[in-house]
Amino acid sequence: MTANLQERVTDALSRVRNNRVGANVLEAEMVRDIATTIDGKVRLSLFLSADDDATVVREVRQTLQQVPGVTDVRVDVKDALSRTPASPAAASPAPKKAASRALPVMGQEPQSQRAAVPAPTPVAYPHLGNIVAISSGKGGVGKSTVAANLAIALTKQGARVGLMDADIYGPNIPRMMGVNAAPPVENEKIIPLQAHGVKIMSLGFMIERDQPAIWRGPIIMKIITQFLRDVRWGELDYFLVDMPPGTGDAQLSLVQATMVHGAIIVTTPQEVASGDALRGAKMFERVAVPVLGVVENMSYFICPHCQNKHRIFGEGGGKNLADELHVPLLAEVPFFPAVLSGGDRGEPIVVSEPATPAAQALIGLAEKLSGLLPRREAARQ
Repeated sequence: MTANLQERVTDALSRVRNNRVGANVLEAEMVRDIATTIDGKVRLSLFLSADDDATVVREVRQTLQQVPGVTDVRVDVKDALSRTPASPAAASPAPKKAASRALPVMGQEPQSQRAAVPAPTPVAYPHLGNIVAISSGKGGVGKSTVAANLAIALTKQGARVGLMDADIYGPNIPRMMGVNAAPPVENEKIIPLQAHGVKIMSLGFMIERDQPAIWRGPIIMKIITQFLRDVRWGELDYFLVDMPPGTGDAQLSLVQATMVHGAIIVTTPQEVASGDALRGAKMFERVAVPVLGVVENMSYFICPHCQNKHRIFGEGGGKNLADELHVPLLAEVPFFPAVLSGGDRGEPIVVSEPATPAAQALIGLAEKLSGLLPRREAARQ
């Protein structure tokens, strides 16, 4: 039975085409390590190059799910450049030709010795409205929590909001927003999923929940560009981008791909967190993206018995960071257990308990952002 299932899986994969190279994913050598079990589980590795359409991942999964006898499908997406020499990457002849042209010709310097290729010119997407990056210098400060609640709070104020989960290493927005499914495609455009009035797109919709994203910069740039260009966002007032921690490929890819109107830096009261956040803020300044302000998450804990504020994670980190950057401290969000539990079950605090101090701080953040970046009237025309 396993052999028959393997044959059916192989036959199904032969019908999934990579239009870039004009061949199916097997002929393009994009698929490796196909494994099946007696109870119908299928697992394989799919190698993507920077020029491949990321939607091929969803097409492979959906195709295999329709194979008789298949009970579960897992697709491990990997960077084509990580393939061993014995198994060349799924690539077209084009990269090989480019490599041959890079050899010294008529006194030219080798490619490795030439000046770096200029960064791509950012593309404007007026229909996305105000593009705002939600960033931090380190993980664990609640950046995704702030992004999800801010998006919903803006929606409750009447704005049209899109939320792009660019945290490719830990895409948590699907869980926090309570939605997780393969987004449909219509007329070669990806249709974003919606939750709490917010349009959402996340890499988490396309890869397995426990799959690590071990990808190089070109793949990251490809995904971010595709989420901007190939998703049918419609006309928006605010487009929030939940960034991964740090100052790496995703941040640079975003500012190279489009015009970012501002960044919000999320930190905690700890000096070690605000120190990391400072480096993240300086990165945006160096690429001419204005830092709109700082959000201090887990600022204090309100005792349910005495109602006193307790600064259990330190004090002053957010304020000191804002002062150093000469930007406002936009919000001090208290530590509140329901924020965590609500995020785990897909009910952000501004939805589940909007009257709580934590929710009110996040709603106030939305109001301040509206003052800093008003809705763009051009997007409404």
